[in-house]
Amino acid sequence: MRKYYTRACNFYHGRTAEKLIRSKKALPLNGKKNLAFDSIEIFIRNKNKVNSKLIHFRDIKKLGNSLKKTINKDLKKITSKRKNFLKNINFSNPSIMGVLNLTPDSFSDGGKFNKTNKSFKHISSMIQSGAEIIDVGGESTRPGSKTIDPATEWKRVKHVLKNFKKKYKKTCLSIDTRKSDLMVRSIKHGADLINDVSGFNYDLSSLSKLKKYGIPKVLHHMQGTPNTMQKNPKYKNVLLDIYDFFEKNINEKFKDKKVILDPGIGFGKTLKHNLTLISKISLFHSLGFPILIGTSRKRFINQISGKHDSKDRTGGTLASVLFLLSQGVHIFRVHNVNEVKQGILVFEKILLN
Repeated sequence: MRKYYTRACNFYHGRTAEKLIRSKKALPLNGKKNLAFDSIEIFIRNKNKVNSKLIHFRDIKKLGNSLKKTINKDLKKITSKRKNFLKNINFSNPSIMGVLNLTPDSFSDGGKFNKTNKSFKHISSMIQSGAEIIDVGGESTRPGSKTIDPATEWKRVKHVLKNFKKKYKKTCLSIDTRKSDLMVRSIKHGADLINDVSGFNYDLSSLSKLKKYGIPKVLHHMQGTPNTMQKNPKYKNVLLDIYDFFEKNINEKFKDKKVILDPGIGFGKTLKHNLTLISKISLFHSLGFPILIGTSRKRFINQISGKHDSKDRTGGTLASVLFLLSQGVHIFRVHNVNEVKQGILVFEKILLN
């Protein structure tokens, strides 16, 4: 387990960022010219106690040798450009992952797109609205949901998977499943990405079956199972515990390094846990991989907004997306693609001006 952790902070955007990078007064985040930072937060973990301190990047040289070595190693990953290992996706730009739930019981849109004509109409609409990735799922993983058998799950998604690439060759196809048989079947029909909310811990044969395909994967964090995850979730330190989870899995299980990190907002987390992860998300850049976040329509928006909650929670979703965008997050998993795309376009134009 680590003792030191490095989080990039104090960000600059647009022309200001470019100017500071050129004058060497700030560092580029992920190799980007228009997103820079000049400070880092160092977390120091000693048993169950965690302290942190903020320093300017030029003061790293004043640190002790052991700490300095770790920080400089992290800094190299934070500033390096992300490799584009996912088909038709450039990690230098933010990407939208549109959600297609082919389930009768998902928390916000269960049963809405299950019919073939409705599912493809919705896919087309999301792509036209700006989705570069479509995430297809046939099993609800909402809090309290029960596991379904692979045959039932395949029956729900098979028509879309079998025909997706015939219609949308240049759109990235992601399959949201915990089951290895569905993963392999999906790959044979052109899936580009495997998104397993269990972090590949539900079906322990998954990674060995996927090994020969070299397909990119989302490493997602979830405490417990969908049925149990919201029953009093606890962490020693949610931010650092999930960092350790990512680092351990990357080192031990994902040798090809085609990994996208998702801390799993709402998957075994309280409101406080979710807010900590969102506000400190830039810590995960020091692992050196793209970051995916799904805040769309999540319960934490209701917990914050109270009487101002709404069915689609578009306002809360967009607010979280734009904050995360300012912190360098790469992929946003959302339901309301057009509204989020519009928000990103306006936000970026303001920042880059």
